[in-house]
Amino acid sequence: MNDYYQDLGVGRSASAEEIKRAYRRLARKLHPDVNVEADAEDRFKKVSQAYDVLSDAEKRRAYDAGSDPYGGASGGFGQGFSFSDIMEAFFTQGGGRAGRGPRSRQRRGQDALIRLDIDLSEAVFGAERELTIDTAVACGTCHGDGSQPGTGTRTCDVCGGRGEIQQVQRSFLGQVMTSRPCTACQGYGVVIANPCFECSGEGRVRTRRDLKLRVPGGVDTGTRIQLAGEGEVGSGAGPAGDLYVEVVVTPHETFQRRGDDLHCSVELPMTAAALGTTIKLETFDGTRDLSIRPGTQPGDVITLKGMGVTHLRGTGRGDLLVHAGIQTPTRLTSEQEDVLRQLAVLRGEERPEGRLTPASNGLFGKLRDAFLGK
Repeated sequence: MNDYYQDLGVGRSASAEEIKRAYRRLARKLHPDVNVEADAEDRFKKVSQAYDVLSDAEKRRAYDAGSDPYGGASGGFGQGFSFSDIMEAFFTQGGGRAGRGPRSRQRRGQDALIRLDIDLSEAVFGAERELTIDTAVACGTCHGDGSQPGTGTRTCDVCGGRGEIQQVQRSFLGQVMTSRPCTACQGYGVVIANPCFECSGEGRVRTRRDLKLRVPGGVDTGTRIQLAGEGEVGSGAGPAGDLYVEVVVTPHETFQRRGDDLHCSVELPMTAAALGTTIKLETFDGTRDLSIRPGTQPGDVITLKGMGVTHLRGTGRGDLLVHAGIQTPTRLTSEQEDVLRQLAVLRGEERPEGRLTPASNGLFGKLRDAFLGK
């Protein structure tokens, strides 16, 4: 009589779990598809026969009492030995075999993405906008069930509610059992006999709806705002996906954004730049007085603290940087020319000589330094 315990490499007191682990280990090692040794197939059949006996409580008791179900035969599989045990040895980690069972009709819905154009002022302070979106929502007639009200679903007659069909065939390995999704119920285990007229059994319909969106201050082009659960409702009234709103900030005719700072330019008369003055400046915070110091040069930057864009992550705001430009008159009356000539004489500038200066001190250098924050 064969010593099945020795074939599996376990003791006679081995538990069912120890026997299963030993078989999996040997089956992975000896299966003819992975082991090219000449006796691999015979050894594989031998351990499979041992597992067939020792994994069955009644056969094991009979074997321990001195009866060999195979009568000492050295090959073949016993009645009822399933090929799924072999598949489990190769593809299952850990103990226990879990059936797949029927699929759920509920599926999570897809995420949705829409574009939102906003003004720069809305990006500075934030805003509340109303969105109109076209997405899938739960069917109001069947409430996601997919069937006509009062009819419901029935268990699939083909698979008996399991959602899969099993077939048993004989091969040189013995009985081979395969499973595939049931084509009658698509693997759900239940059948909708009377689909809902509104959604055709899908459990959801497309509709247009409105929702309010709070746009936080500090957003910029490319910022995405996530609205959890506002996307597409899944089939079978499954949970909805998320809605992503991608922000696009339209260009402003006066102000340009650099990070959280705003930049603009102001043109000053030559006399105002030389003598200094105060001008009115229209900002997103209203009209503000802008002080021009005497001797202001082209490209000089006047900074208004805390009048830029709201910090998206954090507190406070950026700055407003005003770049000065100087207007040189192109047409002068004779009286104006006389006044300027007198000024040139007083300043010793009747015949000025040009003086080269480093590029960093010129107009472009000042503009560059202003943008770089130097």
